[in-house]
Amino acid sequence: MNISPLAPSEFPNLPSVEGVQIGVAETGMRYAERKDLCLVTMPEGTSVAGVFTKSLCPSAPVEWDKGIIPFGTARALLCNAGNANAFTGKPGEIVVEASAESLADELGIAPQEVFLASTGVIGEPFHPQEIIKSFPELLLKRKKSDSIEWEKAANAIKTTDTFAKGSSCTVEGTEAVVVGIAKGSGMIAPDMATMLAFIFTDLAVPAPDLQKVTRKAIAKSFNSITVDSDTSTSDTVLLFATGKSHVNAAEHMDAFEEAVQKVALDLAHQIVRDGEGATKFVEVFVTGATNHQSAQIIAKSIANSPLVKTALAAEDPNWGRIVMAVGKAGQQADRDLLKIWIGDELIAEHGKQSDTYQESNAATHLQKDQVRIHVDIGIGNGESKVWTCDLTHQYIEINAGYRS
Repeated sequence: MNISPLAPSEFPNLPSVEGVQIGVAETGMRYAERKDLCLVTMPEGTSVAGVFTKSLCPSAPVEWDKGIIPFGTARALLCNAGNANAFTGKPGEIVVEASAESLADELGIAPQEVFLASTGVIGEPFHPQEIIKSFPELLLKRKKSDSIEWEKAANAIKTTDTFAKGSSCTVEGTEAVVVGIAKGSGMIAPDMATMLAFIFTDLAVPAPDLQKVTRKAIAKSFNSITVDSDTSTSDTVLLFATGKSHVNAAEHMDAFEEAVQKVALDLAHQIVRDGEGATKFVEVFVTGATNHQSAQIIAKSIANSPLVKTALAAEDPNWGRIVMAVGKAGQQADRDLLKIWIGDELIAEHGKQSDTYQESNAATHLQKDQVRIHVDIGIGNGESKVWTCDLTHQYIEINAGYRS
């Protein structure tokens, strides 16, 4: 598989999170000769928060995690790639229960402290032993969470991803860090694709506060991206706080929130840059809507439109498709107040094409690998940014043969 042309030049150099250990193994369930199982263990006292898919057909691991997240503590995260363990009925429940209980026994912890995630094909049951058999290797080969191990973990959770995704940030005013890894390339329209993100900090943060930070962070990151408008059965964002830095987050909460937001947004952007078949990273900025929620709905209508996305792939400034997407969003808008820009080129205003519009300028902007569309609704103060990618022939090729 070719690496996305929008990929970073290399995996970032991520710092260690004190007390966090990582192990990876090869199960052979779907992929030949690659690591597809990741274990992250954390010290006693680690708090956890999470946000999950709103899909009404959630995976068995999502159901498990939602059941244990209220306890607020975590000691282990186990993630397999290649099989989503979604829509697998009772066998899927057996897999998560057996995996959590077996790993808990090995680590001497409670099953309710074991968080699980699965990503891959939907609707294919498998036997718990296909994962459990790798536990001795995972536990034996666990290492301190340095940059090499973070990259191994990020690679182990990939499916159609073309590159491993990682990010980090130091909490301003402290030596504490926030480190995250993620996976996602297709089935990306999170509603809290297949999208998973795991973020870790060595700050001491109580679970209720951690939950608030998590929800704030995803609103303008993972919940503001779309590749193909499809919400996965498995979307999961988990934030773990080990407390090993001995820095009390209450004294640095604003800085901590900012650090988590930066990491989440960076990971979300990387997911869009790895959109299946993507050749362009696209920012859709909507201003002047009745409120922020309305602005996001309009922005997503534009970003999710196959007609808009294929025009971007063709580098065709067919701005009528943007007008269409605004009009179908179901939000308050006024044709005669609407303004549309591609890059810096004003395309439409006063209910018609702008008198100053130069199509060649818009076309030149669309030849870039980073594209900006700005729509001003002209009736309020609501604004929102959504990030997406173009839609190419390669998206069909990747998804038409995904199971093979």
